Amino acid sequence: MAGPEPELAIPVSEERELVAYLESGCRPAVDWRIGTEHEKFGFRLGDLAPLPYQGRDGIRAVLEALGRFGWSPKDERGHVIAALRDDQAVTLEPGGQLELSGAPLETLHQTCDEVHDHLDQLKVIGTEFAIAFLGVGFNPKWGRADIPVMPKGRYEIMSRYMPTRGRLGLDMMFRTCTAQVNLDFADEADMVTKFRVGLALQPVATALFANSPFAEGRPNGYLSYRSQIWTDTDPDRCGDLPFVFEDGMCFERYADYVLDVPMYFVARDGVYIDASGQSFRDFLAGRLAALPGEMPTLQDWEIHLTTVFPEVRLKRYMEMRGADSGPWRRLCALPALWTGLLYDSTALAAAWDLAKDWTAEERAHLRAEVPRTALQTRIRNHSVMDIAAEVVAIADHGLKARARRDRFGDDEVHFLDPLKTTLDCGKTPAEELLEKYHGRWRESIDPLFTEHAY
Repeated sequence: MAGPEPELAIPVSEERELVAYLESGCRPAVDWRIGTEHEKFGFRLGDLAPLPYQGRDGIRAVLEALGRFGWSPKDERGHVIAALRDDQAVTLEPGGQLELSGAPLETLHQTCDEVHDHLDQLKVIGTEFAIAFLGVGFNPKWGRADIPVMPKGRYEIMSRYMPTRGRLGLDMMFRTCTAQVNLDFADEADMVTKFRVGLALQPVATALFANSPFAEGRPNGYLSYRSQIWTDTDPDRCGDLPFVFEDGMCFERYADYVLDVPMYFVARDGVYIDASGQSFRDFLAGRLAALPGEMPTLQDWEIHLTTVFPEVRLKRYMEMRGADSGPWRRLCALPALWTGLLYDSTALAAAWDLAKDWTAEERAHLRAEVPRTALQTRIRNHSVMDIAAEVVAIADHGLKARARRDRFGDDEVHFLDPLKTTLDCGKTPAEELLEKYHGRWRESIDPLFTEHAY
């Protein structure tokens, strides 16, 4: 594990310092960037089994093989757990899912080039190793006991703690894949508006990108089972955050929330120390049981911020976290949707007008029902399909207003095309998969791996 940035290694003792860390993310619009992250399942072509960590076709071998494309391995306790290149990282999730954490880029054209580059590299490696990768929200074939456990210290601690807080936490860790986009804010007021729009409309994104209808070889009764799993993972650190919509929402209010989320661990000298269930407030007072008398650093705060899992997460940028992983065109459509909504002031205002009078109960209803019924979910006299059409139209206008063009003169709007197709046909990706399963796949899940692998 690399050491913290020097400014993050200084001990802190006041909440104000933690709030200032969040505030340091504010930046003018000219400096706003787009960061895209997406996970995928690796599997062997011969038996469709998930990839182990070790072995000639294992996850470690894949990470090491990325070196031929200029990536550098990152080691933890003698295990390669990531590959780094410039501002990008390929990281290892608990069940062997590979995640690309993309660089902060100026345009969606650059973002989609990055996605293509990454998937092309995996295809080269996959051809050599007789493996492939699949982008869906939940592992469609294998049970939890079939999933290899990856050798990362933080996952050992989380695996012990998760079952004490919810029934599905281990499924979240080992059997889900997501896509998310990370976006910037100008100041506190801009952060609050974007946070509210992001939380209110996250179920719409979940519906548009619903792509996890199978579990252990059969339909699971949901269109986004990945999203459903988060409802029974850990109530302390997941959910909708109703306080974001209350008067007085600010950086300090979010810091208060995170301070009250029980800790998982503390990292020291490349080792994760179990602090599960302990309080960061006690840490701030020098009373953390796991490290008696020691004060936290901003690096500790940065790590703790990554252990909360709301539908929108605030760091020094904002993470939109509501989408299932999916086919490559949808990996470009997700940042297109949120960039169009949040990076143009007129579009942002229109998006907030759409959702600002929804009650907490209505937002909770959407969050609860969308995993099962997706675009057919109802709110007031409208379906989520109706709302999604308005949301995509607003994003379209936002991207046109951005007018960021590629070398051919095209703007970013075409990255929304997969979502427009979904609205035109009225079917989520999950429903299209279910039609194939009940039709020409003859109720076998195996064709999913051959027809939809990257």
